[in-house]
Parts: sequence; C-alpha cells; structure tokens
Amino acid sequence: MVHEGALLESQTLRASVAERTEALDKVKALSLLPDGVHVTTRMVARYFEVSEHAVGKLVQRHREELTGNGFRTLRGSDLRIFEKDNLSFCSESYPQGRAHLALFTRRAVLNVAMLLRDSDVARRVRTYLLDTEQATRAESPGAPVDDAVVHSLIEWLDQRIAACVAEQGVPHAAREGRVREIAEEAVRGVVGRTVVPLLNQVMHAHGELRRRLAENEAETVRLRRVVRENGAAGSMAALDAMDSREFGRHVAWLCRRDGCAELTVARGESGGGGYGDGFADMLGHAADGRRLVVRCRTRHSGAHITSGDVLAFAGVAKLEYEADVALLVASAPFTRDALLVAARHEVTAVHRGLLEAWNKGARLRVLG
Repeated sequence: MVHEGALLESQTLRASVAERTEALDKVKALSLLPDGVHVTTRMVARYFEVSEHAVGKLVQRHREELTGNGFRTLRGSDLRIFEKDNLSFCSESYPQGRAHLALFTRRAVLNVAMLLRDSDVARRVRTYLLDTEQATRAESPGAPVDDAVVHSLIEWLDQRIAACVAEQGVPHAAREGRVREIAEEAVRGVVGRTVVPLLNQVMHAHGELRRRLAENEAETVRLRRVVRENGAAGSMAALDAMDSREFGRHVAWLCRRDGCAELTVARGESGGGGYGDGFADMLGHAADGRRLVVRCRTRHSGAHITSGDVLAFAGVAKLEYEADVALLVASAPFTRDALLVAARHEVTAVHRGLLEAWNKGARLRVLG
C-alpha cells in the first residue's frame, strides 16, 4: 500500500484523488462561508489546526497547483461584491478596508491537505484518501462477463432469427439455408455494432493503463530517491556509510537544493574522474550563474585531505575549468595545512563541521 507521505511528493498522485473532497468531512467537519462554496485562509488554518502563516507559505510555494483546484484571491471590485454578498460574515470576521481576500474551494482545501506536512489532520486526510483508493481498486479489479448477459444475447439472436424467418415467409423446405443466412447477418450486425466498439474500448483502456503504469513506475523511482535523500539529510552517520558514488549524488542533491543548475555528475565507480582528470566530480552553475566545479571525497578515500589534494584540485578547477566556485566536499577531515592552502587558492573546503550544517539544512553561502 502507498504511504500517505507519497502525496506530499507526487503531484501526479495528488491529481488522481483530487475529486475525493468527501475525505475532508470524513476526518473533520469543514465549515464553509455563507455562499456554501468557499473557505478563507483563517478557516483553512482552523480546520488543519495550524497557523494562518503556515497556510500562506504553502500557498506561495504551490500557488499554480492550488489555483488549478479553485483557489483565488479577490481584489478590487470582485472583493467589494463578495463583501456585499457576505456582509454579516465579513463585518464580524475581518476588518474593513483590506486590499485582498484569499478564498479556497473544497477541492483547494483537499489540495492543501495533500501538501501540508506539519498537521495531524492533514495526515489523517491523506491516509483516508489512500485507504479509500486502495479499497476501491480491490473491489473492482476488473469487470468479468456476466453469464446472464451471454444468455440474454443468445436469446435475442434466437428471437431475431425467428422473427426474420416469419416476416419473409420462408418455405419450410428452404428454411434451413435461409436461417443460416439470417443468423450470419444477425451475428455480423451484433459484432459490428457491439463487439467491435467494445474491443476498441478495451484496446484504448489497455493503452491508457500501460501509460499510467509507466508514469507510476517513474514516479515510484523518483519517490524512492526523495525518501533516500531525505533519510540522509541531517545524519552524518548516513553520510559516513555512503560509498563514493552515493556520496557524490547526495552532494549533487544538496547543491540543487541550494539553487545550483545544469549540474552534471561524473560517471565512474569512484565518484570522480568522469571528466578525464580524476578531480572534477561534477560541473554546473551556482544559483547566481557562476561556473561551479565540485570534488567529493569520502572517509573511505583516505585518512585525511592534505594540502597536496587541495592544490591538485585547485589547479584543475581554476585552470582547466575556469571555475568561479571551487568546492572540495569531504566527509574525511582536512589537515590544518590543507585548510590554509584552500583559503589561499579560493577553494571552499567543506569540512565535516560545515558539511554537517549544510546537510542539516543550512545554506552554503558560496553557492549564492
């Protein structure tokens, strides 16, 4: 069964259950405005037992998706009309003279439930959604052909053949051959009008099912990667347990998290050498567009990062790749001389202390 946390990461999965707004009332009664359609930010926050600020931040991050599900912000004449139509509510709940008012439909509130992390109510809604979806699929694995349908079709064919024979007044002597012809015509008619369209629908459904399976498989791979990366975030023990390739991929994820773009990771079992020099593990651009070169070293690569390691990387990064930002990231410790050489040659030494802070969510300033 899919875990409720998957809805937080997968927009495809959220879209597949976006119509199931009954889940909101199954978990907790949702109060609506007098128009019977909308909910304000304050009402959404009260329903999920979080602050209005938390709801506002979520709207900023996912405005496009929420707008597609009915969220909107009223301003100007639209706001004045809404206030007039809901005068008693607005006068009691909100001060006069505000510039805008955010409104959510039930579908938009359900969308919030599938995005809001720090809410027990939202988690219960997500769990209910996935439990219901699982139960629906278990109850309807397919639509087997009912024997009664087959018998009805045979009975209809018999009646059709008998009626045609009676209408055409076929002599008894010639009846056998004519019955065969009428039966063939009737069967062709049924096949053409009923069976062929059904087969076409089945083929279309099969193609759609294969497409959805492919999408779900890709989504599953992505979700596994997200879970793995989130599991490593904040844990130095997890980083120490990684091999060179895993460590390089995690560092790439940290760079992307801080806004780096066009990042390409070197191939190779060691996590380095993919560019033919043995020193550049990934290339890309910092958040502000500066050229970025990264070298990754794990504790398995050697006891310490020495001044010679730093000089070799600095030469490749600055001379060959013309790096604006040279990042030497290591779970292994740096020697004192290595840190001094890094400072002299404008290499950012991401030592264990800095790596731990970066891994726990701190932004690496040099990345912009």
